[in-house]
Amino acid sequence: VGPKKEVAECKEKFASSVDPTVSQTFMLDRVFNPEGKSLPPMRGFKYSSWSPLGCDANGRCLLAALTMDNRLTIHTNLNRLQWLQLVDLTEIYGERLYEASYKISKADTPRGELGDFSEFQRRHSMQTPVRMEWSGICTTQQVKHNNECWDVGSVLLAVLFENGNIAVWQFQLPFLGKESITSCNTIESGINSPSVLSWWEYEHNNRKMSGLIVGSAFGPVKILPVNLKAVKGYFTLRQPVVLWQEMDQLPVHSIKCIPLYHPYQKCSCSLVVAARGAYVFWCLLLISKAGLNVHNSHVTGLHSLPIVSMTADKQNGTVYTCSSDGRVRQLIPIFTDVALKFEHQLIKLSEVFGSVRTHGIAVSPCGAYLAVITTEGMTNGLHPVNKNYQVQFVTLKTFEEAAAQLLESSVQNLFRQVDLTDLVRWKILKDKHIPQFLQEALDKKIESCGSTYFWRFKLFLLRILYQSMQKAPSEVMWRPSHEDAKILISDSPGMGSTEDDQEEGTSKQASRQSLCDTGKGMDIDDTADDSLPQSSDIGGREPMEEKLLEIQAQIEAVEMHLTREHMKRVLGEVYLHTWITENTSIPTRGVCDFLMSNDGYDDRTARVLIGHILKKMNKQTFPEHCSLCKEILPFTDRKQAVCSNGHIWLRCFLTYQSCQNLVYRRCLLHDSIARHPTPEDPEWIKRLLQGPCTFCDSPVF
Repeated sequence: VGPKKEVAECKEKFASSVDPTVSQTFMLDRVFNPEGKSLPPMRGFKYSSWSPLGCDANGRCLLAALTMDNRLTIHTNLNRLQWLQLVDLTEIYGERLYEASYKISKADTPRGELGDFSEFQRRHSMQTPVRMEWSGICTTQQVKHNNECWDVGSVLLAVLFENGNIAVWQFQLPFLGKESITSCNTIESGINSPSVLSWWEYEHNNRKMSGLIVGSAFGPVKILPVNLKAVKGYFTLRQPVVLWQEMDQLPVHSIKCIPLYHPYQKCSCSLVVAARGAYVFWCLLLISKAGLNVHNSHVTGLHSLPIVSMTADKQNGTVYTCSSDGRVRQLIPIFTDVALKFEHQLIKLSEVFGSVRTHGIAVSPCGAYLAVITTEGMTNGLHPVNKNYQVQFVTLKTFEEAAAQLLESSVQNLFRQVDLTDLVRWKILKDKHIPQFLQEALDKKIESCGSTYFWRFKLFLLRILYQSMQKAPSEVMWRPSHEDAKILISDSPGMGSTEDDQEEGTSKQASRQSLCDTGKGMDIDDTADDSLPQSSDIGGREPMEEKLLEIQAQIEAVEMHLTREHMKRVLGEVYLHTWITENTSIPTRGVCDFLMSNDGYDDRTARVLIGHILKKMNKQTFPEHCSLCKEILPFTDRKQAVCSNGHIWLRCFLTYQSCQNLVYRRCLLHDSIARHPTPEDPEWIKRLLQGPCTFCDSPVF
């Protein structure tokens, strides 16, 4: 808000002011006085907001976090389980205001000095964030110097401040830090005491419109236009649209915007829902030839206490609300000729978790789970002494619904539907078999479509089935073992060991080995079979081992099919981006020979592609060489390369190059190995290295 020395002097002046309206306001306001002296420290977070998928360097989400001391930062999950702060937006915005003399526009008249308490308050309120929300990803095309077009992604972050101003930041993707900030524009909303913010994104006749929905603690809700001149194909409103103007003192707690299709009007529409006290305010926005049609109303009789949290499933438009008494309401929109109505039903968490108090709810991306934050409720009319916060998960879909949604999905990415795959995984682990209807439906999809997505889904099912039939480990895998390994030292000086000790150690080792061998291949729940004689155990184990071998063979066959499909894609990129007899770092000849090595594999597309590539290579082989001994690395295995001297290098699953360095990447499920891009790599190889795992769709770290 000003130079440090001047700010410190002003704080001391206001704290010791004889005017109680100044001194008490200053001492009790934690924005001015974050230290608080006798007050509790400002630790923790006020609010957080996740960006859409695909915003960071790994293709995952960014996290915007607002701390209790009003600092807005953006974080990224750079490496596995490691979070890194990329930028401090509060500091950057403060520097911009300082350079502009704390004026939003050039036409603003100069204000008073910092020593004036009203100016001191104004400078704080204009950069104290209340809420922040991410927009969807905007894609534009830029032309390079060689007239080649390439897509550039950007994302917007809207930050609502205490005085009603909104700062709209534009970031270029992938967001790497301060250098990725494209612009920052400030909009004056004109709303007093703003409480909540949400993006309004609407698509009509292939035109995308956007705006910002702002709610007030006094009740009003309105949409503000956001001018996106830099983003082609985006449009906005000509003027603000007031959705609710009554100052009825019902604070707006949460706003959700849901895109839907109107079955009667045969066009897309936008449903805006807002939690206001114990009621849900809804507004249906629809663009017709007459202009923008607005229908609004309130849903009453949902809760006896104010709504503390609201979430929405954007797939089907279902809205969930909860109050602190442990009651969750499910609101299902049903369209009528004119507007819509809501059917609502009660979800009693007390029947599932007992007496609980709820503090927040969220629905998973594909609507499979409802996450609920709870603490203990009242017992015999008494509140609990301590609060233990827990995150409970409630399934909203059955296994059959999740499987059907995965089969008919337009996303065709397992990683982006991980909540649905989790329901399927749980069912297979429990029943120890893949349901017949799912197997048949998946086989039909593979035969009719042949998309690699369905092959990856099949691989996922087979792996879970294989896991369900293995014996559960006796100890938890993540827990460290504190047992010291016994080592037999026979020739160490000063250590006396007798033959009896040696025999005892050998017998213990042999007995432990026999126990391990006996335990292999047993079922998870077959603990009752441990008391049977060993002969019957062996007899019952043989069919299980045969079944495991059969599933393992199926897994390897599906993995080989996915590998061949990706090899064809890599060879296609090689053919499109190389000149005649050009040496690429990709082992092209080895990949071609590997594809054609199996006589049973007859793919006309692959044969034609390989024929064209071999003509381009003109009898050149360009083999890889071991960096340790300079020997040739033959391409005999898709997972690793072994030279004649026995040096083993892992192969990158994205380009099939050997990773001849100490640092490489792995996919999220540790399925595959990938190398890091290097500065000398051409753009098409860097683009290949940005892809997800070919087996599980997971990002690569």
